[in-house]
Amino acid sequence: QVQLVESGGGLVQPGGSLRLSCVASGSIFSINAMGWYRQAPGKQRELVATITSGGTTNYVDSVKGRFTISRDNAKNTVYLQMNSLKPEDTAVYYCSADIVRAVGSFRLRNDYWGQGTQVTVSS
Repeated sequence: QVQLVESGGGLVQPGGSLRLSCVASGSIFSINAMGWYRQAPGKQRELVATITSGGTTNYVDSVKGRFTISRDNAKNTVYLQMNSLKPEDTAVYYCSADIVRAVGSFRLRNDYWGQGTQVTVSS
């Protein structure tokens, strides 16, 4: 099986920074795109940023210039550096990954999700 485990959330004042990490582990053959999503209370989950295996990134407009997504393919890890945080960034942040597992001679591809980490921006 495959697990995604996030870390790095917490409480920060407006204008502060946090760095989220997400490690994928298990019977992984390869990882395609990885991404971060967030869900604020009473709102739908939204895409924050994605990164392909080749390093191409994409961001939702509200975080452009403030957040940076990166990955370490050797460590099966994706990061989200969040700077200039605003109260409206408060949410549970989830990582997601498009992972190919090796099961015998078969290759099985699925999307996997982490359990989420709370980010609260408040004074």
